[in-house]
Amino acid sequence: MLALETPIGDDRLRSVAAAIDTIREVASECSEPGWNGEGAPAVDAATVSRAIAFVRALPGWAPLPEFCPEPDGSICLDWIPSRSRMLSVSVGRTDRLACAWLIGPTSGHAVSPFDGEVIPPEVLDRIRETMKDA
Repeated sequence: MLALETPIGDDRLRSVAAAIDTIREVASECSEPGWNGEGAPAVDAATVSRAIAFVRALPGWAPLPEFCPEPDGSICLDWIPSRSRMLSVSVGRTDRLACAWLIGPTSGHAVSPFDGEVIPPEVLDRIRETMKDA
């Protein structure tokens, strides 16, 4: 193990398992086209797999996000420690992560690639920055 890695304990493993269950619940609730009453596509198996891969790839120091469906069939992963600090990462069926953030007076958005195994450093930096002192 690298010195910079945080060991993963039983509590973290249980939390990750609960997060995966939540992703599956979101997908189940949104498994039919039009789930939002406005014609949204279903959250499909590829999206669920990518969201689960993202959660599994999070380092031990990173808090787990909240999850919600998006009208384009993606799953949104949210870190919202306060009204002035938030990060949303949209995970869909492709290898692109769409991110939007508000950190104090600074806001922005970006798209980063996700290979299903390693979360891009810029996304991890945004999580760290968003959750700083939370």
